Amino acid sequence: MTDEYKEKDLGTQGHEDTLKGKLKQAAGKVQSAVGNATDNPKTEAKGDVKRTQGKAQETLGKGEKKVDHALDS
Repeated sequence: MTDEYKEKDLGTQGHEDTLKGKLKQAAGKVQSAVGNATDNPKTEAKGDVKRTQGKAQETLGKGEKKVDHALDS
């Protein structure tokens, strides 16, 4: 485990991952729309992948927050 994660509790890391995931989803949505508007399937696909990665990161963050909450109780 890296030093970065040792210094933070899961709740803090969970909030960061949730926010970063939402931002990545938004960026992917824009990239996908640009690819669709310019008839560029490669750009559209990259945007779709970015949205999926963002959703996964957001889900991870929510899980980290739940684990932290359970450990704090």
